[in-house]
Amino acid sequence: MAGAELAPAPPRERRDRARIAGVDEAGRGPLAGPVVAAAVILDPRRRIRGLADSKLLTAKERERLALLIRARALAFGIGWADRDEIDCLNILEATLLAMRRALLALPVCPTHVQVDGNRCPWLADLPLPCTLEAIVQGDALVAAISAASILAKVHRDAMMRALDACYPGFALARHKGYGTPAHLEALARRPPSPLHRRSFSPLRRSGDT
Repeated sequence: MAGAELAPAPPRERRDRARIAGVDEAGRGPLAGPVVAAAVILDPRRRIRGLADSKLLTAKERERLALLIRARALAFGIGWADRDEIDCLNILEATLLAMRRALLALPVCPTHVQVDGNRCPWLADLPLPCTLEAIVQGDALVAAISAASILAKVHRDAMMRALDACYPGFALARHKGYGTPAHLEALARRPPSPLHRRSFSPLRRSGDT
């Protein structure tokens, strides 16, 4: 499941402006599934009203805005790290890896990158000659990071709905892998699936490592 989604390259006349990419993730806390990151370079000439931290929006609002972001952004990229990478690296390092993949999936190179939180992915070894900035609560303060949070959340939710058909019995489409009471009850009744993060409690406590 590790990988990235590349957006189509924008027209040439839209490439020669300042390119500030906002980066955010979705799926750090769940017990199952990948962690997904998105990078978005907004087009100042094509404004998108209603951008906000994805956690403050309804699912319907996120879906509507995600379509607008994909249609109006100068560029976007999506990357993710799978369960094996999360368990091997730890969730923080896997999140930073997903962010690297999202930035590499951009069809144009950003001149500056703004990342939600207090840590930035390591980019010195990549062909991305850009500056980096970490912004705490950036998903509520910076439009491009808000857009990235929405794309990451919508993309991950779609992945979990699709994976629910492959791994039935856990209601992944409903809770998206988070540790809800229904999810914990399902884990008490059956072995974890290949999507479940063995390094996470309660899976670690139960000896499924």
